[in-house]
Order: sequence, then C-alpha cells, then structure tokens
Amino acid sequence: MSEKQIDGRFRVAAIQTVSGPDPTENMHTVAGLVEDAARQGARLVALPEYFGLLSPDETTKVGLREAEGGGPLQAFLSGLARRHQVWLVGGTIPMVCPDPGKVFNSCLVYDEAGERVARYDKIHLFGFQKGEERYDEAQTIVPGGEVVSFEAPFGRVGLSVCYDLRFPELYRAMGRVELIVVPAAFTYTTGSAHWEILLRARAIENQAYVLAPAQGGRHPGGRRTYGDSMIVDPWGEVLDRRAEGPGVVIADIDPARLASVRNNLPALDHRRIK
Repeated sequence: MSEKQIDGRFRVAAIQTVSGPDPTENMHTVAGLVEDAARQGARLVALPEYFGLLSPDETTKVGLREAEGGGPLQAFLSGLARRHQVWLVGGTIPMVCPDPGKVFNSCLVYDEAGERVARYDKIHLFGFQKGEERYDEAQTIVPGGEVVSFEAPFGRVGLSVCYDLRFPELYRAMGRVELIVVPAAFTYTTGSAHWEILLRARAIENQAYVLAPAQGGRHPGGRRTYGDSMIVDPWGEVLDRRAEGPGVVIADIDPARLASVRNNLPALDHRRIK
C-alpha cells in the first residue's frame, strides 16, 4: 500500500493536449498521457475539453456526434479507464441532441471498471468577439440544463466545462463538493487575462480542490489555446501546473488539508444567501 493510500490522500491528474482535427491521432496522444499519469499513481484522471477533436471547422464535430451509450470516443474512454483502473473524466465529446445540426458538448465520467457514472452537458456557451477574433459556440452546440456531481472514493466531485468557470452560481448549485473539475479550451486572449484568477477564486469560495485540464498551444488552422492546466487546493494555492504543450499535471487530494481549511474558516457554514 502506498503512502498516499495510508494517509487517505488520493492522487489526481490533469491531462493537457494540443488536439487537432484527427480523432485517431488525438486519442493516441491521450492514451499515452493517461498511461503516464497512471504510472505516476493517479487514480482519477481528467482530459481537456475537445480532447478528441479540435478543428478550424466548427461544424466537423456535428458529423462526429455520438448517440447515448455508443460510439468510438465513448468506447475509447471506457476502455482507457478499465485498462488503467482509473476514474476518468472524459473532457468533452460531441453527443446527439434534439437539433440535428448541433450537438451537446458533454463531459462523461467512467469509474475504474470502465462503467459510466456521470454525464454533464455544458450549460454556458462561449461567445466572444474582439477585432477579428470571434467565437460563438451556440452556432453548433445546444446548452445543457442540469447541474451534475458524482460520488468518487474520496468525496463528491462537481462537473463544469470551460466557460462555466465564469458563473459562480453553478458551483454553488453543486452543494458541498471536495473536487471541482473544469475541462477547458480557453482562448489565449481570455486565458491570459482570467484563467488562473477564476480557477483560484472557485477553489477559495467553495473550499474545494480544483482540477483544470486544458488545451494548450497552437492548433492546426492557427487557433491558439491558453493551456496552463493546473491543480488548485482549497486555500487557493496552485499545487502543479503546465504552461503549454501536451503533458501531465499531478497532485494529491489531501483530506486533512481540506478539513483544516474548512474548520479554520467555516465559510460554507456562514452562508446566508442560498
């Protein structure tokens, strides 16, 4: 038994990628990084938003959408979790929605046996325009409507995706969670201004660990994502991070640290507006 198991710590990892338009190539990269994380002792691994496909043509993901319970990306995630016996938060993949020309941007979670235990459809859709830089996710994505959390071996985990990070009411609606996961593909413009600030704020105000796997680098077609995948503790301290390029960010969730922060400053118990 490892030291982290003896003292109750639970190792988690964030995978950073620079995904392109070829799902097969992206999955090959992710498989190697998850294997690396598992070799380092990670028991929960989270992938970034759009890990399987990030294309200059936003409509490409509509053609790759998968139905509930089947498809190559879902099979890949399930098999990866089972092979390495890790809890796997599968970034996001395009899923069938009622509009045939759009998708849900869905975060799927699998346990150590490869069984799916949670699904969260991204609620807040990114829209941004500054000069020639323009994004409008609503053109190809339908928003979800349900706040989702699930029970992991170390406690409760709340799910969110990228632009959700700007909406603190979502995290309050999760209730008391021990870990918040934020798969993302922040633009370089918005990420350099706000990414770290928002992640640390969500950790501090919810007194929870934050696990933030991101896309990070220059993608085929010219898009640049910010990266800086990181793990933040409930006091807002950054435990590990990676600026750009594919790689693994890893740290331990420490129940003693979590309890200390919450006991010393019981802000969650002091709430008056709910």
